[in-house]
Amino acid sequence: MAIIAIDFGKRRIGLAIAESADSLAYPLATITRVSLEKDLEQLRSWISSRAVSRLVVGLPLNMDGSEGPSAQAARTFGAQLATHLRLPVDYTDERLTSFEARERLSNHGGKWRRKTAVDAVAATIILEEWLAAHRNSS
Repeated sequence: MAIIAIDFGKRRIGLAIAESADSLAYPLATITRVSLEKDLEQLRSWISSRAVSRLVVGLPLNMDGSEGPSAQAARTFGAQLATHLRLPVDYTDERLTSFEARERLSNHGGKWRRKTAVDAVAATIILEEWLAAHRNSS
């Protein structure tokens, strides 16, 4: 069953997918945010066409590991996703994922200035980190 990671932001939502906990993560899409209702429906559309068993939402912690307003917004969105989509939601630390995404795109000749690409790659990094932690705990 597939796992989808979400890089939740004020303007966009980056998505990445892994077909199973033992597979690789790859970028899926970037959704431009409109309203909570429309955002949830767009996510439902992306998720319903795949056999998704779990969602992973990036948690933007402060550099000291504490949770600020952005982390609380991500937790609230994750809870809304869980209710709306009836899927379990995990959270994983996403500190510096956008920076790493820009680096990856730059190193591979990608147009890292395209924010939509950065969001999807950041979601991929979030999922890679979740998968690594999940595999190590098994």
